[in-house]
Amino acid sequence: MQWLVLILLIPYLYLLLRIYGGLKKVKTFKSDSKPDIFVSVIVACRNEEKNLPLLLSDISLQDYNQDLFELVIVDDNSADSTFNIASGYTCIKNLKALKNPDTGKKKAIKTGVEASTGEFVITTDADCRAGKSWLRNIVSFYAEFKPEMIIGPVGMKGTDSFFQHFQQLEFMSLQGITAGTAVTGSPVMCNGANLAFTRESYQNQAGNMHYEKVSGDDIFLLHSLKKKKENKIMWLESVSSMIITQTFETPDSFYRQRARWISKTGDYSDRNTIVLAIVTFVTILLQPLLLIAALFDPVYLMVLLAALILKSIPDYLILRNTTSRYGNRKLMRWFLPSQIFYTCYVLILIPKAILSGNRWD
Repeated sequence: MQWLVLILLIPYLYLLLRIYGGLKKVKTFKSDSKPDIFVSVIVACRNEEKNLPLLLSDISLQDYNQDLFELVIVDDNSADSTFNIASGYTCIKNLKALKNPDTGKKKAIKTGVEASTGEFVITTDADCRAGKSWLRNIVSFYAEFKPEMIIGPVGMKGTDSFFQHFQQLEFMSLQGITAGTAVTGSPVMCNGANLAFTRESYQNQAGNMHYEKVSGDDIFLLHSLKKKKENKIMWLESVSSMIITQTFETPDSFYRQRARWISKTGDYSDRNTIVLAIVTFVTILLQPLLLIAALFDPVYLMVLLAALILKSIPDYLILRNTTSRYGNRKLMRWFLPSQIFYTCYVLILIPKAILSGNRWD
């Protein structure tokens, strides 16, 4: 029976070590080119009066010619002055401020795409920060490789507390999985905070976006594009292309976002994503089950310890690689306590996602 438990870990070890192998193949993109492609940057936002001015400032300072991009801000039924801030901003030459005629981030993105004119579309979020070469690097990458979708890196910054460091590590693990699977040709996730795609590819997948879900504009588009092998989906490895977002201040706000993410998984059709999700959940569920079994037979404490060590090996390798690539290696000092906390976090999150996941705050 004890060996059966350890055998159940084999799929997790195989999948995660394969992802780690993909990460070792990641190559940094460097370019000093100055492409002349007109692109559209779309930001869907709700109640972001505190954060939007910072993003607007970052975009106004981009080292990409302002004649070659437009910024489309779509306000999704904000109760604050988000729309007024966007419509009154004058430091970006081609700026459109719109109100979403419907509800939800996904439909706000749709509104933005329909109102934009660029052949290439780039999305980010209002609570993010962008370096001055963010836009130019993405467009340069597109000009060189012509992919249908570019998945860009996203980082997190926060204060010096365990909860903040846990969020950063957890997010880094997601970024590692994102990059590792994309490089091996089987991307399973992306983040709309730093995502780019051709207008044509978006329009061709309009019927597969699950508009009944308020979010998921990024993942559903990725999975839909992935179904056609001729669609090129690429990871952009570049610190200069990274978007930075803030950690959540409270556990409740953090759980709400993750619950919203998980609530969409029932509509996923991508086999790689589904298999990875199931294997990960089974691996995590084994831990509390082994702890309960140990109450009746102490030998299961040793089995639990062995399972934790085996699971931690690929987790550590992926996180060490990802944190090193982005200069956050010091986060690894929080690896062990985060591993323990992660199990509790997931087991709390799953029922919360089932009960109240489909809502964009």
